[in-house]
Amino acid sequence: MSKAAFGAFFKELRIGQKVTLRQFCQAHGYDPGNISKLERGLLLPPDSEAKLAEFAKALKIRRGSDAWYQFFDLARAARGKLPPDVLRKRDVVARLPLLFRTLRGQKVSEQKLNELIEMIRRA
Repeated sequence: MSKAAFGAFFKELRIGQKVTLRQFCQAHGYDPGNISKLERGLLLPPDSEAKLAEFAKALKIRRGSDAWYQFFDLARAARGKLPPDVLRKRDVVARLPLLFRTLRGQKVSEQKLNELIEMIRRA
Protein backbone atom coordinates (compact mmCIF):
# COMPACT_ATOMS: atom_id res chain seq x y z
CA MET A 1 0.00 0.00 0.00
CA SER A 2 1.12 3.48 -0.57
CA LYS A 3 0.55 6.88 0.94
CA ALA A 4 -1.71 7.51 -2.04
CA ALA A 5 -4.05 4.64 -1.08
CA PHE A 6 -4.57 6.06 2.40
CA GLY A 7 -5.02 9.57 1.02
CA ALA A 8 -7.51 8.43 -1.60
CA PHE A 9 -9.56 6.62 1.06
CA PHE A 10 -9.43 9.69 3.32
CA LYS A 11 -10.62 11.90 0.46
CA GLU A 12 -13.36 9.44 -0.53
CA LEU A 13 -14.72 9.51 3.02
CA ARG A 14 -14.55 13.30 3.21
CA ILE A 15 -16.30 13.72 -0.13
CA GLY A 16 -18.89 11.20 1.07
CA GLN A 17 -19.82 13.79 3.70
CA LYS A 18 -20.41 16.27 0.86
CA VAL A 19 -17.98 18.80 2.27
CA THR A 20 -15.13 20.61 0.58
CA LEU A 21 -11.60 20.34 1.86
CA ARG A 22 -11.85 23.83 3.37
CA GLN A 23 -15.20 23.11 5.03
CA PHE A 24 -13.84 19.89 6.51
CA CYS A 25 -10.72 21.60 7.83
CA GLN A 26 -12.62 24.56 9.28
CA ALA A 27 -15.09 22.26 11.03
CA HIS A 28 -12.32 20.23 12.66
CA GLY A 29 -9.48 22.71 13.06
CA TYR A 30 -7.13 21.12 10.52
CA ASP A 31 -4.69 22.86 8.21
CA PRO A 32 -6.06 22.62 4.64
CA GLY A 33 -2.54 22.44 3.18
CA ASN A 34 -1.63 19.41 5.27
CA ILE A 35 -4.92 17.61 4.67
CA SER A 36 -4.57 18.29 0.94
CA LYS A 37 -1.07 16.78 0.99
CA LEU A 38 -2.37 13.81 2.97
CA GLU A 39 -5.19 13.20 0.49
CA ARG A 40 -2.82 13.47 -2.49
CA GLY A 41 -0.34 11.02 -0.96
CA LEU A 42 2.36 13.65 -0.50
CA LEU A 43 2.32 13.34 3.29
CA LEU A 44 2.50 10.14 5.32
CA PRO A 45 -0.49 9.35 7.53
CA PRO A 46 0.11 10.04 11.21
CA ASP A 47 1.84 7.34 13.22
CA SER A 48 -0.17 8.24 16.31
CA GLU A 49 -3.16 6.00 17.02
CA ALA A 50 -4.81 8.95 18.77
CA LYS A 51 -4.43 11.21 15.73
CA LEU A 52 -5.74 8.49 13.40
CA ALA A 53 -8.72 7.99 15.73
CA GLU A 54 -9.32 11.75 15.69
CA PHE A 55 -9.30 11.75 11.88
CA ALA A 56 -11.57 8.71 11.82
CA LYS A 57 -14.05 10.47 14.10
CA ALA A 58 -13.96 13.59 11.90
CA LEU A 59 -14.61 11.37 8.88
CA LYS A 60 -17.53 9.76 10.74
CA ILE A 61 -16.05 6.28 10.65
CA ARG A 62 -17.78 4.05 13.17
CA ARG A 63 -15.31 2.40 15.55
CA GLY A 64 -14.98 -1.31 14.81
CA SER A 65 -16.52 -1.04 11.33
CA ASP A 66 -14.85 -2.38 8.19
CA ALA A 67 -14.05 1.22 7.22
CA TRP A 68 -12.39 1.74 10.63
CA TYR A 69 -10.07 -1.23 10.14
CA GLN A 70 -9.40 -0.30 6.52
CA PHE A 71 -8.52 3.28 7.55
CA PHE A 72 -6.03 2.13 10.20
CA ASP A 73 -4.60 -0.68 8.04
CA LEU A 74 -4.02 1.67 5.11
CA ALA A 75 -2.28 4.13 7.44
CA ARG A 76 -0.01 1.39 8.82
CA ALA A 77 0.71 -0.02 5.37
CA ALA A 78 1.68 3.45 4.11
CA ARG A 79 4.21 3.61 6.95
CA GLY A 80 5.44 0.06 6.29
CA LYS A 81 4.08 -1.30 9.56
CA LEU A 82 2.03 -4.34 10.46
CA PRO A 83 -1.14 -3.98 12.54
CA PRO A 84 -0.53 -4.56 16.27
CA ASP A 85 -3.24 -7.23 16.48
CA VAL A 86 -1.39 -9.24 13.81
CA LEU A 87 1.94 -8.81 15.62
CA ARG A 88 0.44 -10.22 18.83
CA LYS A 89 -0.27 -13.57 17.13
CA ARG A 90 3.02 -15.42 17.27
CA ASP A 91 1.89 -18.22 14.96
CA VAL A 92 0.91 -15.68 12.31
CA VAL A 93 4.16 -13.71 12.69
CA ALA A 94 6.16 -16.93 12.40
CA ARG A 95 4.62 -17.56 8.99
CA LEU A 96 4.91 -14.02 7.64
CA PRO A 97 8.16 -14.80 5.76
CA LEU A 98 6.20 -17.40 3.76
CA LEU A 99 3.58 -14.80 2.92
CA PHE A 100 6.25 -12.27 1.92
CA ARG A 101 7.97 -14.81 -0.36
CA THR A 102 4.61 -15.57 -1.95
CA LEU A 103 3.86 -11.91 -2.51
CA ARG A 104 7.25 -11.47 -4.16
CA GLY A 105 6.40 -14.28 -6.56
CA GLN A 106 8.96 -16.71 -5.17
CA LYS A 107 8.18 -20.40 -5.24
CA VAL A 108 6.30 -21.69 -2.22
CA SER A 109 4.87 -25.17 -2.07
CA GLU A 110 1.11 -25.42 -2.41
CA GLN A 111 0.98 -27.30 0.91
CA LYS A 112 2.78 -24.46 2.74
CA LEU A 113 0.52 -21.90 1.11
CA ASN A 114 -2.59 -23.85 2.11
CA GLU A 115 -1.30 -24.13 5.67
CA LEU A 116 -0.82 -20.37 5.77
CA ILE A 117 -4.32 -19.71 4.40
CA GLU A 118 -5.88 -22.06 6.94
CA MET A 119 -3.90 -20.53 9.80
CA ILE A 120 -5.01 -17.02 8.80
CA ARG A 121 -8.64 -18.16 8.60
CA ARG A 122 -8.45 -19.54 12.15
CA ALA A 123 -6.79 -16.39 13.51
